[in-house]
Amino acid sequence: MIAQSGKRLGALIALLMVAVLVLLACGGGSDSTPTAAGGDGATSTAIGEASTSAPAGSPTGTGGSTSDGGAHSDLQANLTGSGASFPDPLYQRWIEEYKSVAPGVTINYQSVGSGQGKNDFISGVTDFGGTDAYMTDEELAEAPDTLHIPTVLGAVTVTYNLPGVDDLRFSGPTLAGIFLGQITTWNDPAIAADNPGVELPDQPITVVYRSDGSGTTAIFTDYLSKVSEEWASQVGSGTAVQWPVGIGAEKNPGVTAAVQQTPGAIGYVELIYALANDLPAPAIKNAAGNYVTPSLESVSEAAAGFLADLPDDLRVSITNPPEGENAYPIAGFTWILVRGQYDDEAKARALTEFLYWALTEGDGYAEELHYAPLPDPVKELAIQKLEQVTVGGTPVFTSPAQ
Repeated sequence: MIAQSGKRLGALIALLMVAVLVLLACGGGSDSTPTAAGGDGATSTAIGEASTSAPAGSPTGTGGSTSDGGAHSDLQANLTGSGASFPDPLYQRWIEEYKSVAPGVTINYQSVGSGQGKNDFISGVTDFGGTDAYMTDEELAEAPDTLHIPTVLGAVTVTYNLPGVDDLRFSGPTLAGIFLGQITTWNDPAIAADNPGVELPDQPITVVYRSDGSGTTAIFTDYLSKVSEEWASQVGSGTAVQWPVGIGAEKNPGVTAAVQQTPGAIGYVELIYALANDLPAPAIKNAAGNYVTPSLESVSEAAAGFLADLPDDLRVSITNPPEGENAYPIAGFTWILVRGQYDDEAKARALTEFLYWALTEGDGYAEELHYAPLPDPVKELAIQKLEQVTVGGTPVFTSPAQ
């Protein structure tokens, strides 16, 4: 009897220990936001600029399905990527949430800028790349089977450090004049004309720009080239340009920090970096003549005017849209670069399944972090691109909707 009682007590203790371990495993969480001091390097454990716990009503990261409608739990792969810092807060959030969907998949995305991300992908250093500037024809010649998978839309905002002046607005020619070095003080008549009734200080302007190859720079300079013939002819657009004036800083966090630390500074960053660091995100004059602030709605309206003419490869600029009363004019798609042909089936399947999950289940996290989800027609085209990924000539992914 004593022996039997001892066995029962031991079994009960074992069950209690298992229950405690399960509760402890379910109780973890993290919460961080992109700050000027935050690092850009991030791993699958979401060390980096963004990993916030889901609020009530947002996606929990436990859903999703594979191409045959089953769970992702059988996926086993280590994936590496690098590239744009523009979407990095969202990508780190997606990576963190996907761990609960596919525990066997480890994803390491390093935020190194779009230019370096493209170079790493082309040279075969990474399994996928991240870029806000689509690959040029010359770059595609080096990696001809590259597929551009748009993930979200984002806004590039001008931001500044001018204590006591929080609600400035800018027209395109004024911004071009500032970044050309022609407008050098904050009380310049051009800035005053954009901001009637605002008391502007007689304070020097310090321009801050991206010193690394950057998709954020590509979007911003593409916009300036469209609104200023002088900018287009003297500087042009691209991931890296010869800036006429100013000081350089690396990546979105670097520009954010430089603006924060320099009274009178003006720079350009992805919207979430300005919002997370309590910096202004001013209204910009669009082609319809309206001053529009960056938001999910105004970015989506910017994209709407281009949907009818999307190219098959999904490489498109949406800056300064000719139509849209409330379209924000400095916006763009960001893309994940994938190969049309992989040698490793496990990696190819894990990557396509992750991207499908991100495009579908991940929308809620995009909105939470101030990125605009893809319009449905673009999302459908992106998923069709995933179906073109093959190993040995055989597709590795089929959409559950098929």
